[in-house]
Amino acid sequence: MEALLKKLAEEAPSAVSSERKKMMEPIITYGKQQLNEKKAIRLNFICTHNSRRSHLAQVWGQVAADFYNIPARTYSAGVEVTAFHPNAVESFRSLGFEISKGQGENPEYELKFGNTVCKCFSKIFDDQSLPQNDFAAIMVCDHADENCPYIPGADQRIPLRYIDPKRSDGTEHQKKVYRETSLEIAREMFYLFSQLK
Repeated sequence: MEALLKKLAEEAPSAVSSERKKMMEPIITYGKQQLNEKKAIRLNFICTHNSRRSHLAQVWGQVAADFYNIPARTYSAGVEVTAFHPNAVESFRSLGFEISKGQGENPEYELKFGNTVCKCFSKIFDDQSLPQNDFAAIMVCDHADENCPYIPGADQRIPLRYIDPKRSDGTEHQKKVYRETSLEIAREMFYLFSQLK
């Protein structure tokens, strides 16, 4: 666990492309402004179904923030309610997360990794469990970015799109694609929060 965190921190500066770093600059600027105003950074990662990419970003964002001791809270949401997808859950388990699962069609999961604990379930972007103001909305999929132009209460709305690992569902490459997507997002979150320490 500790070894993976250190590896992500070491790899992030060179593994993240200059193009992706540029895309993250508005998030870094926003984070610095919040810290200068003595506020915790609050980021809500949004994709269509709140099932894969938004949860990957929420969890890795919180892990990275905690690793660098940045006062931040990460969240995730969608424009439709579905469920935290089992393939995304499994990608976290394969990397060493302890995971417990609640009941129902849209169960709440608790993910633990070191000192980080995240609660994850699918929800729409105006759910009462989410911050209603003082947050940045980070749009992690093209559909949500293009079809949800306004997020109520958001200070800023910033695109940071990822390719959906859903494309591999049911194929022999499924585990590999989800793991690669998870680690790609992890490195980017580690880079992002390293710029705020």
